Amino acid sequence: MLDHISIPVSDLAASKAFYSQALAPIGFGLLGESNRHAAFGFSHMPYLIARLAESPPESVHIAFTADTRSQVDTFHAEAIAAGGTDNGAPGLRPDYHPDYYGAFVLDPDGHNIEVVKHQPE
Repeated sequence: MLDHISIPVSDLAASKAFYSQALAPIGFGLLGESNRHAAFGFSHMPYLIARLAESPPESVHIAFTADTRSQVDTFHAEAIAAGGTDNGAPGLRPDYHPDYYGAFVLDPDGHNIEVVKHQPE
């Protein structure tokens, strides 16, 4: 079972601001930080750790599960408002499966962050 994901970032302050706003719709908050990392999650359990990279980071794709399609929509809007770049507006992705409702945003380092709801509403 997955415990947490650590991603390299080039600007910790920018990433902290982005993830604090972008992941709030799915219940994530800032749980801890130092001068080299920021941990995000809920119920005292960090799921995403942004860590300051020694060199320019390579991009990754991370998908988080939403409870509702509305959370997917709100994630996308908040992530864009936080400075993210649209990489796929909220909507059904029937080429993945009939009920795959997701949205994609690139964070300040180009990481592809997705929030998805798999079941119909």
